[in-house]
Amino acid sequence: MASKVLTTEELTKAYSVVKSSNLCIRTPLLPDVARWLPDDKNGAHLFLKLENMQKTGSFKIRGVVNQLENLTDDAKEGKRRLVTMSAGNYGKAFAIGLHTIGLNGMVLMPLNAPKVRRTIIESYGMTVETMETNELQPCVDKYVKEDNMMYLHSYDDANLIAGHASLGYEIMEDCDPDVVVVCCGGGGVLAGVACAIRMAGNTKCRIYGVEATEAPTMHQSFETGRPSSLDKKPTTIAAGLAPPYAGQMTYDICKEYVDEILLVTDDEIRKAMKTLYHMGLVVEPSGCAAFAAYRCGKIPDISDKCVVVVLTGGNVTPHEVDTLLSMH
Repeated sequence: MASKVLTTEELTKAYSVVKSSNLCIRTPLLPDVARWLPDDKNGAHLFLKLENMQKTGSFKIRGVVNQLENLTDDAKEGKRRLVTMSAGNYGKAFAIGLHTIGLNGMVLMPLNAPKVRRTIIESYGMTVETMETNELQPCVDKYVKEDNMMYLHSYDDANLIAGHASLGYEIMEDCDPDVVVVCCGGGGVLAGVACAIRMAGNTKCRIYGVEATEAPTMHQSFETGRPSSLDKKPTTIAAGLAPPYAGQMTYDICKEYVDEILLVTDDEIRKAMKTLYHMGLVVEPSGCAAFAAYRCGKIPDISDKCVVVVLTGGNVTPHEVDTLLSMH
């Protein structure tokens, strides 16, 4: 199945870039996880893909590595400053990636992003500005137009999506999945994984994205038939799943390759986070969404199926863990 956005050659080239980068690792795929869950009623062969153990603490570095590989010459030479917007994980990967190659940049963050992530991003020499979620894109556009900055999109970017496809390739090399479940914010990692699986010719594997009920941008986009924006300020604990809008590229890919977008509540996310924590896995709220959908029985027809759930990030402080787990 060919994509209108990316070619197989671009995906395999990006996979080579990611594999050769010292900023990324091949993360573990834990098998037979259902046996650790005494109250599991799904009857599936559950695998967990541990992107919470990825360098920088999330999958985001995969896409960043491929974006930096494809920078224009003036950006690589530091003649054109880079700018992005992020709730934290992409900003952290962006900051570390730029610091590694001797560049600096600017990260625009929503006000609901954890303050500790701003501190981390600034520690790598980046400039950080915070604002309401609906002000992020206009501010980026202003810097691009008035200061000639180069915008690296945190999810709606072909090079980034191709980098995230490396996660899908690793899954297919390590098992033969019947179902793959991935969290969805802007849709970059979901689109990348879906591209890898579908463009490899695998049409039998079902692919699900999972969003927070308080920030259902891709779910809403599927219903309306076009990329949608949040019509209210997001209140979810999963800040990384609350982008201002669904991307055009990510929507096009997900609409073509993804079976369904599922929704989970904050309470369901907290329960999933607590379960994972008791298993010895520290996962941030945004990274728990796909597992929450599994635990709550929201994925249909998975008895005796090979189900891969991606845990997308572990950037959460001890204080945040304590606060979130004590709320339930």
